[in-house]
Amino acid sequence: MPPPPEDRTVLTLDAGGTTFTFSAVAGYREVCAPLTLPARGDDLEACLAQIVAGFSRLREAALEGRGGAPIAALSFAFPGPADYPAGVIGDLPNLPAFRGGVALGPMLEERFGVPVFINNDGDLFAYGEALFGLLPEVNGELAAAGSPKRYRNLLGVTLGTGFGGGIVRDGELFTGDNSAAGEIWLTRNHLDTACFAEEGASIRAVRRAYAAAAGIPLASAPEPKDIAAIAAIAAIAAIAASSGGGDSPAAANREAALSAFRRLGEVTGDAIANALTLIDGLVVVGGGLAAAAHLFLPALVAQLNGRLRRVDGGDVPRLELTAFNLEDAAGRIGFFAGRTGTVAVPGSARRVAYDPQKRTGVAVSHLGTGHAVALGAYAYALRHLDGGAARDRTARPPETA
Repeated sequence: MPPPPEDRTVLTLDAGGTTFTFSAVAGYREVCAPLTLPARGDDLEACLAQIVAGFSRLREAALEGRGGAPIAALSFAFPGPADYPAGVIGDLPNLPAFRGGVALGPMLEERFGVPVFINNDGDLFAYGEALFGLLPEVNGELAAAGSPKRYRNLLGVTLGTGFGGGIVRDGELFTGDNSAAGEIWLTRNHLDTACFAEEGASIRAVRRAYAAAAGIPLASAPEPKDIAAIAAIAAIAAIAASSGGGDSPAAANREAALSAFRRLGEVTGDAIANALTLIDGLVVVGGGLAAAAHLFLPALVAQLNGRLRRVDGGDVPRLELTAFNLEDAAGRIGFFAGRTGTVAVPGSARRVAYDPQKRTGVAVSHLGTGHAVALGAYAYALRHLDGGAARDRTARPPETA
C-alpha cells in the first residue's frame, strides 16, 4: 500500500562515476528540475565541493518553489563499499579520490543542519519500486483479476556500468549487518566461473561479447545502445536477404549483437536465480541496459526456468518458482491467470480460494531508474525521520576536537 500523504521536502542525489544528478522530492514527486554536475571523482576536495554545490543549488530552488518550506533531510545513493549508517564512504573503484574512509554523511549534516541518509543505488531503486512501482502495480492487477495472491518481497537489479541489487522484504529495505546485502554483482559468473557476475552483466560485458563475436578489437566495439540498434536493423536486413535482397554488413553482425545480449541475459538470470532461492519475490530490472530488455529478458527468464542435473542422471527445476516475463503479452497472461481455483475444507461444505502455482514475474522498471531511486531515497528518509526504523548512530566515528 502506498505511504500516506506527505509534504516534506528531501534533497536526493544519484551519484555515478562520472556525473552526480541531484533532485528535490516533496509529496512523492520531484518538485525541481534535476541538476547534473560532473563528479570530479579524481579530486576529493573538488568532488566534495560539487556535492555541496549541487545540494545548495537544489535547496535554493526547492525553497523558492515551495514558499520557503524547510528541507527535512538529505537522502541519496552513493557507491560502495561504505558504512552507510555511519555515513562513511570507503575506497571506491569509480571515484578514486575516496580513500581511507571519508565521513561524507557527518560532513553534510554539519553543512546543511539536517539528517543525512545514504544508501547505494540498488537499494534505493528496489525500495522505490517496492513502494511506488512494480509491487503495487502487480498487486493491483492481481486484485483486479480476482486472484488471492499478493507479493510483499522484491529483488531490484540495475544493469549499467555495474550490476547492482537491492532487497525489500515485506515493505522494509534489507541492508544487512554490514551494509552489504544485495551485492549480487559478486555472485559467480555463469559463463566464466572464475569471474564474478558483473563481468558478464554490465555495459563492458556487452561490448566485450559483441567484439569477440564480431571479430573486432574491444576498443572498436560500439556502446550497447548501438549494438541494440544493430540487432534491430539487422533483423530487417535479414528479412530482406531472405526475400532475395542479399546479405548486408548489418545482417552479418546481427548474430554478434544478439549473442552479446543473450549472454547478458544468461549471466544475469543465473545470478537472479541464486538470489530468488533465498528471497522469493518479484524481480524488477533497471539501469541503462534495461532499454534493451527485449533482447536479453527471454534468456534471463529461460535461466530462471532451467533445470539442474542430479548425480543419478535426473534433474530438478532451477527454482521452486515458475518465472514469467511480464514485458511479454503471453507471459503477463500466464502470470496473472495463475491456477486460481477452490478447494474443499475437510468436514465442511465451504470451499476456499487456492492458487497452487509458485511463481515470480520479471519486469523492467516503468518508473524509470532515476525516478525510482529518488522516490526510494525520499521514502527511506521519511521512514527514519518518523522513527519507523531504528537508525544506528552508534557506528559513527568518535568525534574529536
